[in-house]
Amino acid sequence: MAPKYQMVADSLRADILDGVYQKRMLLPTEQLLCQQFQVSRQTVRQALSLLASEGLIERRQGSGSHIRDLSKPPPLPRRSIAVVTTYISDYIFPSILREVENVLSEHNSAPLLFATQNQVSNERKVLNTLLDLPSLDGVLVEGTKTGLPNPNLDLYRRLIDRGIPLVFMNGNYTELTGSLSVLDDNYGGGEMLVHYLHQRGHKRIAGIFKNDDIQGHQRYAGYADTLRTLGLPFEDRQVLWYSTEEKESLFSDRVGVRFLEQTLAGYTAVICYNDEIASRLVSQLVKRDVVIPGDLAVVSFDNSQYSEMTTPRITSLSHGTHNVGRMAAELLMRVFQGESCQSETAPWTLVQKESS
Repeated sequence: MAPKYQMVADSLRADILDGVYQKRMLLPTEQLLCQQFQVSRQTVRQALSLLASEGLIERRQGSGSHIRDLSKPPPLPRRSIAVVTTYISDYIFPSILREVENVLSEHNSAPLLFATQNQVSNERKVLNTLLDLPSLDGVLVEGTKTGLPNPNLDLYRRLIDRGIPLVFMNGNYTELTGSLSVLDDNYGGGEMLVHYLHQRGHKRIAGIFKNDDIQGHQRYAGYADTLRTLGLPFEDRQVLWYSTEEKESLFSDRVGVRFLEQTLAGYTAVICYNDEIASRLVSQLVKRDVVIPGDLAVVSFDNSQYSEMTTPRITSLSHGTHNVGRMAAELLMRVFQGESCQSETAPWTLVQKESS
């Protein structure tokens, strides 16, 4: 026997299609429907929700359930999308989130914003919160410390097992075979910057890379492989690695100071993990009377506001019109539409400025 709410929905659906309510284009109130069908208000609401999901009615707060004009396409379903990034207001994240919100708004979807501060403990709290949400349609997520083994994969798998689509931004976890991603062409970016500097006569090229996010590993791989392909010098000491926790003190601790004062003295160019690090490096070099680019050329990734605000302005790789946030949100919308989707890569374009 069908549930009561299904029987109520079937009866109302038949009346709607037969034109019973055509003059008023409005269903009776919930109270009248309860009396008509001798059921509870909860049962009536379940029936109305079913009809709304079928595009037959629109439920408006304070004015009842309106019969929808079936000659017009049904409204897009309202979806709840979790957007999880490492940061919200720092660095390039405002532009990523702005584009995500624009796409979601175009598709009648509401973002729920979360930030992990690139800490796996915070990521676990966020994922548990998502699993407790009564309604969640999809997740756009920037993974936390993607360059390291992640203890939170069990929670990601629980989301996937529930049929909730995940689209990763910037970094992903290769162990999660059921997810999609939109990534920078990190390897290609490292390769591109080495070729650019080599064409400008540089042969001794140092590097600064982040070790706990996969982007750092991939950018380093493109850098190191291209140095080898071009037959350029490569030694361990010419690369400075740092983690999320070490960013603030990168050029003030013993290792960072030695890199500034000793290692870079033997090189003519340096590739930085991103513009924020490049900006901090330039500031330290200027204090040491290093001429940029005369003594040392500095290049970087992201073409962010840091590259513009630094003096001299920093040559940096840009995504141009490709915004990872927009690409990821559009990919998730195509998943909802039932399209066959694949992971995507955002290409780079070099923006030459005064630092090289």
